[in-house]
Amino acid sequence: MSAFAPPCQKPGLGLAVRFALRELRAGVSGFRVFLACLALGVAAIAGVGGLARGMTDGLASEGRVLLGGDLEFELNHQEATPEQRAFLESRGTVSRVASIRAMARGGNGEATLSELKAVDGAYPLVGAVETNPPVAIEDALSEQNGSFGVLAAPALLDRLGIETGARIRIGNAEYEVRATLAKEPDAIAGGIDFGPRILMSDAGLAASGLIQPGSLVEWSYRLALPEGASDDAIRTTREAVSSAFPDAGWRIRDRQNVSPRLERNIERFTQFLTLVGLTALMVGGVGVVNAVGGFVDRKRETIASLKCLGASGGFVVLVHLVQIMALALVGVVIGLVLGAAMPFAVAWGLGAMIPVPFTPSVDGLNLALGASYGLLTALAFALWPLGRAHDVAVSALFRERIGGVKGLPRLRYRLTGALALTALVALAIAAAYDRYIAILFVGAAAAIFLGLRLIASLITWAARKLPRPRQTELRLALTNIHRPGALTPSVVLSLGLGLSLMVTVVLIEGSLRRQLTGNLPEMAPSFFFLDVANTDGDRFETFLRERGADPQIERVPMLRGRVVSLKGIAAAEYPTTPESEWVLRGDRGITFSSAPPEGSTVTEGSWWPADYDGPPQVSFGAELARELQLSIGDEVQVNVLGRTITARIANLRDIQWERLGINFVMVFSPNAFRGAPYTYLATLSYPDGAGAEQERGLLRAVADAFPNVTAVRVKEALDTVNALVGDLALAIRSASGVTLVSSILVLAGALAAGHRHRVYDAVVLKTLGATRKRLLAAFSLEYLMLGATTALFGVLAGSVAAYAVVTQVMNLAFFPDITGAAIAAFAALLLTVFLGLVGTWRILGETPARHLRNL
Repeated sequence: MSAFAPPCQKPGLGLAVRFALRELRAGVSGFRVFLACLALGVAAIAGVGGLARGMTDGLASEGRVLLGGDLEFELNHQEATPEQRAFLESRGTVSRVASIRAMARGGNGEATLSELKAVDGAYPLVGAVETNPPVAIEDALSEQNGSFGVLAAPALLDRLGIETGARIRIGNAEYEVRATLAKEPDAIAGGIDFGPRILMSDAGLAASGLIQPGSLVEWSYRLALPEGASDDAIRTTREAVSSAFPDAGWRIRDRQNVSPRLERNIERFTQFLTLVGLTALMVGGVGVVNAVGGFVDRKRETIASLKCLGASGGFVVLVHLVQIMALALVGVVIGLVLGAAMPFAVAWGLGAMIPVPFTPSVDGLNLALGASYGLLTALAFALWPLGRAHDVAVSALFRERIGGVKGLPRLRYRLTGALALTALVALAIAAAYDRYIAILFVGAAAAIFLGLRLIASLITWAARKLPRPRQTELRLALTNIHRPGALTPSVVLSLGLGLSLMVTVVLIEGSLRRQLTGNLPEMAPSFFFLDVANTDGDRFETFLRERGADPQIERVPMLRGRVVSLKGIAAAEYPTTPESEWVLRGDRGITFSSAPPEGSTVTEGSWWPADYDGPPQVSFGAELARELQLSIGDEVQVNVLGRTITARIANLRDIQWERLGINFVMVFSPNAFRGAPYTYLATLSYPDGAGAEQERGLLRAVADAFPNVTAVRVKEALDTVNALVGDLALAIRSASGVTLVSSILVLAGALAAGHRHRVYDAVVLKTLGATRKRLLAAFSLEYLMLGATTALFGVLAGSVAAYAVVTQVMNLAFFPDITGAAIAAFAALLLTVFLGLVGTWRILGETPARHLRNL
């Protein structure tokens, strides 16, 4: 007679819950790694979502301050017409801001590239400029004693070696640095700066003489609507301005999308960090398998007793599944608490370092997403080892001392686990910002999982098939690798997943740095020179050649234009890909030439004759043409200086962007811009190289002789970009550390899970005469072989993943960092041996008598 229910009634969920709760009174022994991995992964996912929400909310709440108004209308090269300005002023208060790059020169002869921002008397419409020492902006920028004042970023004073109160030259005028900039309310709206900021008045900019036809100047008109204007009012104003001036060519932003590119980057980075958290959960899934497998092994007597009393295999599985999911819920709740607290902790400890407004909050959607990931991971990975106990005979459960529970679980457990895993994958893809990247991640994770499982099987097979060595320690090590209940699958999976991710991150970072700096001496020019007046082109080139060192100089005409339409479809409505949308966003540098430019090769179509005088034609970059689905003969319209030019694609070119020379997506036939004002863009390279002092000397000479020319030292610009890449890489490495910590926990848990079997082995071997030294050598060899093989696979898998990301997603050349990958692999090997020996040392201290009595 069953002890669980009347003969006609099967025990149900309620009874299973009661049994599970009683079992939980024993505590969480054996599930600490299980709980830690779930909590860590859920905390990473929920916390990252909260951080992203804090930044986007901060941008939204402070959008008016960051933009400098409710709307911004930006033009390149040209100011707004009186009619356009009057229309804007009829809607609210208008402030005009001009932005241009220029050389700033100190009295000691030092010169540096700077970012000028010239403002009118209405600036700032929203927010306040803070200076050190405090000074009113009107006084700081006014003309006094024959010189206009400026506010400069502290970095400018450092580069020029000057102090507050010193005089600097910009263009044809001299200015007094009256204070340094401590806070610029609308700084983030301008994007990346390649030089220190200088704030001056619009009258001060006019005095410099920098504004010439074709100068690379951006004119921004900030519009502040009446106080309390709603989002609908902003939308109505935006539509009214666009309708009144459809051909103005300006880029319009409002307080709701202050920096669309920044918001997209936040979303992309959030997706990456979420995938890192999901990777940590997947690594934790291996810990779930280990914990549940060890749990079933420890509960043999209990399971056998329940079956003897009439419990079915399904009821036994249900009892322990409820128990495991209850523990999973505990881990998820811990992770949610940590994830919810993370934005507030970051705001408290690192708020001053975050470059955007940050508004911490508790985001219920992200918490729900993290909880779903955690519970689905626990369910998907727990069902397989738990379901295998369903059909094992009671006698086998009591008798099987070493091998553990074997065999496949029933079909219903396999299907339920597969459904849970499918739901996990579907959730990861559905919640992703870029589903293509998410699908790649899922495919890569599945391939690495299967590859590691195959590697574990191959290691086991090879250890079993190898001839038995004469050395006792080596023979014991090989036997431990393939014996029943061996740690091989767990160690390979936990170590391999974490190592693969770390190698991937290291190699991607190495490729980015190598792309930026590795080929610089051979291919990149030393300088770019902008805003060389077309009347000064020959004189400027002669001046450079007279500086000696036989430089190589390249000079091409340049204008700025905005793509209006492609194939008759307006640019705003044209379908794009993430890789090509930048071509249609804002103004682009364009040029004209009678011959194909250096660094590009015509791959389709033909170049126009040198004396061509027919309808305008254009050469388009081949790769971007494919992305935009353009072909020979398609129509391209661009707006240059308020004039719309219609041209047809005559040829496509492969462009070598990596040489960092002069090249453009669009190169027009010379007759397309006949009579249009333009400037020259020039580069200078030293074939035999040049020292830093020689380059700085040329920089000072150009600044003195051609004050209106902007010189960009390529190495300094790349240092700026390299610093950004370094910060990003640091953030990625820190985030990836979550997965590494999970891998270490799972590895330690896997070794701990095999503790009972190791004790049994050690006791038997010591009884037969094995010494502690010999056992230690055997276990060390086992961990060394497992670690070395797994490290090799981790390096290979990480290399393949990094290659795919760099070449297919980033569209860059791949440069393998062998040293970085080798260091990661060696560290993984040491970690495996260390953790294994820590557990082994405890085992070797066990006395045989206590364990032999229980055999």
